[in-house]
Amino acid sequence: MELSSLKEITNLNGKVVIVTGGAMGIGFGIAYRLAEAGANVVIADINEEVGNTATRELNNNEWKAEFIKTNVVEEKDVKDAIDFTLKKYGGIDILVNNAGIYPIISVMQMQPADFDKILSVNLKSVFLFTKAVAEVMIKQNRGGKIINITSVDALHPSSVGLAVYDASKHGVWGFTKNTALELAPHNIQVNAIAPGGIATPGTGAGKSVTPEMEAILKKFLEKIPMKRMGNPDDIGKVALFLASDLSSYMTGSQIVVDGGVLLS
Repeated sequence: MELSSLKEITNLNGKVVIVTGGAMGIGFGIAYRLAEAGANVVIADINEEVGNTATRELNNNEWKAEFIKTNVVEEKDVKDAIDFTLKKYGGIDILVNNAGIYPIISVMQMQPADFDKILSVNLKSVFLFTKAVAEVMIKQNRGGKIINITSVDALHPSSVGLAVYDASKHGVWGFTKNTALELAPHNIQVNAIAPGGIATPGTGAGKSVTPEMEAILKKFLEKIPMKRMGNPDDIGKVALFLASDLSSYMTGSQIVVDGGVLLS
């Protein structure tokens, strides 16, 4: 069997990617690596100012990137993001469901509205984008890649105050496995990345943090065998693996990227 070169199988030239929540943190780390590999990247994020800044940074490297303001829990916004991508680039080859929130609220203090919001952003958005993008991929008849960002908290409980976050990530992992079965006949691969502790603006990287978050991070860091927090590029590189032909025989899998924390 003749093998393709490493350069060929990591080349995403001509591929079209949507990254939800791609304006900063893990999402931008993913968008950066996929754009660098040659993909046409669309960042779908609710934060317009940061999203435009992120897009400019990618464009300044002479990579192809666009931004569309998107509330990932609204079906109309999801449709608009997909229509925008199709109009701009003519197709969709890769979807990264990254958008997520993690407010710290104990179950005893949580209101139904809090519960609904967390599940909507973290889980419902994955359904909305997966269904809509998969419909496009099936019509295109050239396969595709869907990458869902879960968490190590999809595999074990995190901290008090994150019960619904944990539930949402368990849900994304279950959804990943089942949609992998459903979409495999269409040559659409569905996989997940489970980050551990990643230093992002959301976890307080580069700014002051609340005492609650500081306590959680300190306790978490003590559990990491590699003795450091991860960074967005640690996830971006694994996303490139799943988005490229390096992962050509994988579907329904979850890659844990946690510095060894699950060993502790």
